Amino acid sequence: MSTPWIIGSALVVLWVLIKSKKSRPDGTFVKKLHPYRQIMQYVMPTRNESVCYYDVPIRAERLEAYVEKARARFGANMTHCMLAAGFIALSGIPTLNRFVVGRRVYQRDGVWMSFSMKRQKKNRAAKLSVVKLHMEEGESFEGLVARINDKIGHERSGKKTYADKEYALFNLLPRPFLQVATAFLKWLDFNNLLPGSFIRPDALYTSMVIANLGSLNMSPAFHHLYEWGNAPLFLMVGAVEDRAVIENGVPVAARVLPIRVSFDERIEDGLTCQKGIELFEQMVLDPERYLGCLEEDGSDVHPIWPQSMDA
Repeated sequence: MSTPWIIGSALVVLWVLIKSKKSRPDGTFVKKLHPYRQIMQYVMPTRNESVCYYDVPIRAERLEAYVEKARARFGANMTHCMLAAGFIALSGIPTLNRFVVGRRVYQRDGVWMSFSMKRQKKNRAAKLSVVKLHMEEGESFEGLVARINDKIGHERSGKKTYADKEYALFNLLPRPFLQVATAFLKWLDFNNLLPGSFIRPDALYTSMVIANLGSLNMSPAFHHLYEWGNAPLFLMVGAVEDRAVIENGVPVAARVLPIRVSFDERIEDGLTCQKGIELFEQMVLDPERYLGCLEEDGSDVHPIWPQSMDA
């Protein structure tokens, strides 16, 4: 048997093994999918040709009142509430906590939320940072707020984060090398060969990204989905607005929270996404019930999830 034939055979076997690999450090391959959803990965191979947009205005009077009390009590703000609402939606509809990589659908291991923040709170020119957080079952809203604030404190401490070091390393490369390195990492990810040490700290390998523009008094845009990473959901939250709404057939003035959702429809159908949005809305409309943690005696402290949505 000739050496070229052996080498060629070995390369073919290696290629087949690589293409057959379905295990990943951040998710489990979904075996049972409707044939239509399986073929979608080939018809629409990228996130931004698979994106659906939802415009979601939600009445916010009760949320604003809750945030005012919760801020005074344990330092909560609107961003904390949005992260909790996202956690409730993804936990209540687990199939929304999926992602597409390598033209396959995966169920994500755990719920991960990423959110943007300013490195320096009062400096409008300060750089943005994106924080990634694992959402823990059984955690109260007050506990979540404390954990988020600790993360934010680290980001604003001036210390270099993992992302800072990663960006600095890649920016040292000449442009052609950077292009090759990026393509190679994407190839590794596509074939489930990218190590978990790359995936775990990266804020775009996440269940949902939330950008709260309300803190900057901005309206929300319809955001694209990133081709890097595997985030299938992006929520843009704007500043609460005064709007006229119809209530019992009569126009009334209302406080409305504008939210715009970008959704990768390859992971689930639009009706299921709408159900997740409705769970999100339930929290915004009744935060004292779903988040609690306002009573002095602690009688309303309970897990954000799991809890009965019908209680």
